[in-house]
Amino acid sequence: MKISVKVPATTANIGAGFDCLGMAFPIYNTITIEETVLPGTGIEINVLKDENSSGNMMLEHVPLDETSIIYKAVELLYNSIGQSPSELKITVQSQIPVARGLGSSASVIVGGLLAANELLGRPADEVALLSIATEVEGHPDNVTPAIVGGLVLSSQEEDGRVVYTKLNWPDEWAITVCIPDYELSTDISRSVLPKEVPFQDAVFNAKRLGMFVQAVNTKNEDLIRLALQDRLHQPYRMKLVPGLDKITCSLKHEEDVFGCVLSGAGPAILVISRKNNLDRIRSIVKETWEDLNVKVDIRTLPVERQGAQIISYE
Repeated sequence: MKISVKVPATTANIGAGFDCLGMAFPIYNTITIEETVLPGTGIEINVLKDENSSGNMMLEHVPLDETSIIYKAVELLYNSIGQSPSELKITVQSQIPVARGLGSSASVIVGGLLAANELLGRPADEVALLSIATEVEGHPDNVTPAIVGGLVLSSQEEDGRVVYTKLNWPDEWAITVCIPDYELSTDISRSVLPKEVPFQDAVFNAKRLGMFVQAVNTKNEDLIRLALQDRLHQPYRMKLVPGLDKITCSLKHEEDVFGCVLSGAGPAILVISRKNNLDRIRSIVKETWEDLNVKVDIRTLPVERQGAQIISYE
């Protein structure tokens, strides 16, 4: 049996929603799991570059053995029903840029889980899949929209369950995703965060997250400008993304721009705006990074409202 699952890219945090807000985008990895018939062949993992994607932005650093996060996710699922995976061929067709803050690791975790779940006859429901995916990824902000699609507010509870609610992103607001041509690992990006934060900064973010939910629900432009501010992670990560401070400062003077935020741990950034003057936004970002000899892939993307989908069942 052979199962293929298409999983969307995701962004996380979106300003003040550190480790709890996530959104899916229409860039995809396709993960295929096939049961092999030869006993003793073990686990085989292959990563294929998509012809429509830049060669230096692929998921080429995925370990191709049992240390891979794909295998870990599959193994946890098998173990949950008292089995161990064996004789599986796993193939990743990669479009999502790696180590840019667009959920490349979440995509392969989710794709591997959903494909393996089909192979096993669907023993795991959505609750179990979210819990296992979050255990492997470490937090639910990327894996949840990767599974369910859309803009999602999620939380992992003490018992391991992931609870979430979907928000409806206004169609009138554009999201311009700016992806520089260098990597920034999540481990490095998390290493600069303090272990403790000032009480007033925690309160600031709590207020901004509340504003974000209300702004999205009511399409309130004045409120979303405030809601995209953050004090828990972006100020500390700014130094890891050269040019981000200049881009942010320049965009503040653009009337149609609501805000500029890191995508996940970075270095990709999201510019939230009206659907006017998008060429101006692209020009500011491109010119700023080109001055630093950084090439950038800029895409204005809709929210992918569907999560991971099974696209082939043989």
